[in-house]
Amino acid sequence: MWRILTLSLIGALPLFAGLKNLTLDQALNLLDKKNLEIKVAQFDETMKKYDELVVEGKNWGSATITLQALRSNDAGNVFGFKLQSREATFRDFGFRDFLGGISGLTSQVPYNQLGATLGNPAMQDRMLDVAPDDLNYPGSRNHFLTKITYQVPIYTGGKLTEYKKITRKLYEMSKLDTRKLRDEKIFQVKKAFYNITLVERYVYNLNRIHRNMLKLKQTILEMKKEGYTKKTDVLEIEARLAKVDSMLNQARLNRDLAYQFLSFLLDTQVDSIRKVHLVIHAPKVKQQDIERLSLDIQKAKMGLEVARHAIATEKANFLPTVGAFAEYGSADNTLWNDFAKKDFYTVGMQFKLNIFNGGSDKAKLEKARVRQMKVARQVELARKGIALKVHKLQTAIRSLEYDLRSEQKQLNLAREVYRTYEAKYKEGLASITDVLIKQSIELQVLLEYLQVANKHSEKVFELEKILDMGGRS
Repeated sequence: MWRILTLSLIGALPLFAGLKNLTLDQALNLLDKKNLEIKVAQFDETMKKYDELVVEGKNWGSATITLQALRSNDAGNVFGFKLQSREATFRDFGFRDFLGGISGLTSQVPYNQLGATLGNPAMQDRMLDVAPDDLNYPGSRNHFLTKITYQVPIYTGGKLTEYKKITRKLYEMSKLDTRKLRDEKIFQVKKAFYNITLVERYVYNLNRIHRNMLKLKQTILEMKKEGYTKKTDVLEIEARLAKVDSMLNQARLNRDLAYQFLSFLLDTQVDSIRKVHLVIHAPKVKQQDIERLSLDIQKAKMGLEVARHAIATEKANFLPTVGAFAEYGSADNTLWNDFAKKDFYTVGMQFKLNIFNGGSDKAKLEKARVRQMKVARQVELARKGIALKVHKLQTAIRSLEYDLRSEQKQLNLAREVYRTYEAKYKEGLASITDVLIKQSIELQVLLEYLQVANKHSEKVFELEKILDMGGRS
């Protein structure tokens, strides 16, 4: 039983294993396929596309089918039902009561006096005041009405056309938003790769220092046996070893955290990566390239186009609208009975022009014009702001490149000084404190070098992000 359970667990281990030796290109491919935030942005983009289709569909009008099933004994309704079903008779108008009055009159008045009697105003009022029972108190009746109605706009002053252009631009702007988000995620993935590589280098150097200190400790212990060192030398080297162990543990924790963040970005467990080059070259960008590459500037320009179309939609309020409709149907007290015999149709057109609404349309038009002027200024601000940001990044990158070269030289010097003092200590020409001080200096310079390298990479990746140049490099 235990053997089977053990084999099952061993077989399941690959299911929980993460990606190993992942390259940056592979990570960027995974980012496009699996990053949850990019997927959400793509859904937003798709919804904007459907908004455009909704407006486009308005040009084709609408067709509806209506089926009504009614029952009523209301006099007006029943009479209307019969009339719409083409079944109205004189009886429904109350002619039975009228004819009854005529019949009674002929039985009471000689035929030769009938005309004079009917011409008598008093007799006429009496006959006309008779309430027809069939008309006022009809029996309950069912009514089934089936009809199809089609309505279509013929002319809207260009409003639908402008709305379609606006929704199209909003869709294109949402695509830019998705690209901008993708650039941000590329920036984070590259930064994670670079940070992991830096931490790995830091861990490598700490391990090298740790090994050197262990060798130095062994040398101190051997020299102590011969009486050439003091007990405090051993205590100092052990304290320094404990400090390096602590720094190693902290570095490993930071590396694990970076892997967790990378796994979150890719929505995939990543166990190890293929380290990237620490020397990163900034892209060369000319002034004329900034406006062409910046997504923020492109989006601002699209916003200006939207503002122009918005003015056109407000102008349409001063123009007439024309629409047409057609309706076809049939009605009866039995569902779909004699449909063609009792069918009907209605066609028509409508012309509508607003001639006064208190100046509201004028105010809306002026507001749209002011908004366009505002957006035009925002476009100019985006151009100058992005250009300034790019120049600041380029300046910072050049400055950090000089700092990197300087820190590299300082690191080489610190290592050489440490090796020199280590040799002097073995010859009794320097104290263990001097050696450990030089080693602390080496560690400090190493940290400063890695911090400068980290700042340099961040500025380069940020420049790529701003100019949509992250790509797959």
